[in-house]
Amino acid sequence: MKNKKRILAFSMAFSLGGCGVENSENEKSKHWEKLKAENAESSDTEGITGNTNSTVSDTTSDDNGKADSDNSWEKASTTAYGKYPELVTYTLGQLNGANNSNLPEGNTYEDNAYTRYLKEILNVQNQSIYMEREDRYNDYVNVLVNDHTLPDVLVVCDRETLYNLVENDLIEDLTEVYANCTSPRIKAMYNSYGSQLLGAGTFDGKLMALPEAVIDHGPCLLWLRKDWMEQLGLEEPESFEEAMDIIQAFQENRMGAEEGEEPVGLVCDTNLVSVTSQNYSVEPVFEKFYAYPRRWIKDENGEIVYGSLTKETKSALAYLRELYKRGILDENFALRAQNNLRDLVVEGKCGAFFGLWWTPNNPLMEEIENDPEADWEPYYLTADYQEKNNVYTSFSDNKYVVVRKGYEHPEIIMKIVSVLFDYSRFEDKENADEINSYFGLNVDPTARPLVINVDYNEAIYNVTKDIRRVIAGTQKESNLSALEKSYYSACIKYLSGEDVTAEDWAAYKSRISAVGVLVDGNYKPLQRQYLEESDGEVPNILASLEKNAFIQLIMGEQPMDYFDTFVQEWYAQGGQELTEKIREENS
Repeated sequence: MKNKKRILAFSMAFSLGGCGVENSENEKSKHWEKLKAENAESSDTEGITGNTNSTVSDTTSDDNGKADSDNSWEKASTTAYGKYPELVTYTLGQLNGANNSNLPEGNTYEDNAYTRYLKEILNVQNQSIYMEREDRYNDYVNVLVNDHTLPDVLVVCDRETLYNLVENDLIEDLTEVYANCTSPRIKAMYNSYGSQLLGAGTFDGKLMALPEAVIDHGPCLLWLRKDWMEQLGLEEPESFEEAMDIIQAFQENRMGAEEGEEPVGLVCDTNLVSVTSQNYSVEPVFEKFYAYPRRWIKDENGEIVYGSLTKETKSALAYLRELYKRGILDENFALRAQNNLRDLVVEGKCGAFFGLWWTPNNPLMEEIENDPEADWEPYYLTADYQEKNNVYTSFSDNKYVVVRKGYEHPEIIMKIVSVLFDYSRFEDKENADEINSYFGLNVDPTARPLVINVDYNEAIYNVTKDIRRVIAGTQKESNLSALEKSYYSACIKYLSGEDVTAEDWAAYKSRISAVGVLVDGNYKPLQRQYLEESDGEVPNILASLEKNAFIQLIMGEQPMDYFDTFVQEWYAQGGQELTEKIREENS
């Protein structure tokens, strides 16, 4: 490879199925030409009813019920849904979740709705020879890579490891199996992200890893304890400032605080923002000022700059400083660990924090189980400040599925993805009830053999729109996909008020309330710009300098003019060289 962190971008003239190569047209492989043609046919996401290559039934046996073994193996290895004539077992590195990934009692990572369905449709079975929880998973994968002891299939969670696998020729080229064994709808899903998503797994013109399709989760919403608002006779907020006044009222009335305790204000992670917009950030405060800390952006002159250093970020910090002074921002935010933030919510100690649409599933559902009288409502207060198209992103937080070099069935991952994220959701009307019921049961995605997600970029919003149409009576329930039906059933149960579970509450609050306010607020996912060469990762020394400076400014330990000193120090301690490198790589 030209550069350790060189990702060859797809040619903009191609659909997502064809990979751009640095050489001329006549050097493109026949596989990529075939892939381009197939994806050109599937780029229209409307009207796709299934994989045109094969069906489940036509690959298992002839009319007399006698399998043609050679033909069956060939079909299985070259189509999305072809069933293997004999059981294919693959070893797997499993990322396991808390509480057994919330699987129903008796289910395991090798025997659950996902694995049983895959065995029925494809005749494949995972053997999880390595298992680690999320916070230790990357370290464990690095050990496997360094020892060259890879399982057949592995999910990689950091790009440095992916580069290592490619450079040491430890993983299979997936170019051909993507062309042959990925359903048209899955290809259309990847197309919906633009030309660079598959490019993240492409090296020297070869697809070496299947990237997760990171569905747009939208901006953080402000979640407020609605039952507290009702107790205090407060109206719902219509602006950012009104929402802050409500939090101040929570503080003044000691909501959630017991005798001898100090009330907790707006819960806030010490990182302030996350590039993946996780819960407990204060990202909407920065959005209010069109500030994008910890991300690379283009300034008004078209130059790439680090978003933490702009005048807009300084204004946002000054606003947070005022919130802290008023007692609205949690006075102990600088001392809180991540797990402590969750405890504050689950134990009913706080009534306000920023979080994504899925917040009812985690952590709010646990609080509802502890206190059924608690109620939360989401508010989209930054609709007028929607992000501009000048913000870069990277693939540093993506997951990637890879196949061990030499494994006999590299196509297996494309088939699994096609069955789990296409066939079971859109095609199988009779046998996929159990697998789709997992959504309503809030089973964690780590229960899947492949811990990734694949869907259209705007899938979250389209699901909510469809469910709302059925609830309103303008669309038939039979038109919903299997996934949508699962959520619809939970939402209807919640609305009925009979035997409502915490899962029903979470389904309604996330899919209808939270995503609903984004839909009603006309939120539109942006086509992001991706950094071409590197991931733009900021060294720890600069990240620590930034974090400490921001906390001191918010808490009033430094005057606001100190922000300018911080910017100078950031550039002097390696930031200038890093910025020039990013600009050169993306010129």
